[in-house]
Amino acid sequence: MEVDKPTTVMCTIVGMDYSNFCYRVCSICERTLPDDPSSLCKFCNFNSNSDNASVSVSSSSKRLFRLLISIATDTKVKVVICFDRAARVLFGCSADEFVDFAKVHPFAAMTASKVLQGEMFKMTLNKPKNGNAQHLRVATVFPLSSVFRPVIETLRERYGVRVGS
Repeated sequence: MEVDKPTTVMCTIVGMDYSNFCYRVCSICERTLPDDPSSLCKFCNFNSNSDNASVSVSSSSKRLFRLLISIATDTKVKVVICFDRAARVLFGCSADEFVDFAKVHPFAAMTASKVLQGEMFKMTLNKPKNGNAQHLRVATVFPLSSVFRPVIETLRERYGVRVGS
């Protein structure tokens, strides 16, 4: 892969690390927050409490996906990182929605990993902009199977969960 040039690959998902698949961010500025649900964004809360703030806003948090996925191309197996925008294609929901689902169904994350194994995708991979990062980034993901269903749909079916009822 050339420096800073995206590469498109056809690949199969071999596995997913389901132990740490999301992280918390400020819902206003999307800065990363500690895992403690009571922690607030120091930047947004500081600005909303200052004398110059015209609107009093207290920041809340949301979760975003950060998936470590092993993929196999025609030449090698590699680990890539899939952030929120691309991960939503795989999961079909937000990270908050998936975490809420997983609270009721404790094995949902492990099952999600198994559901994705063997699925084929066309992925565009970018080198990380951060020099310390070690994994290629998934910029886009496109299912190659005409019968692909997002993870959340498959899990709802397996666990007998109806939407909107």
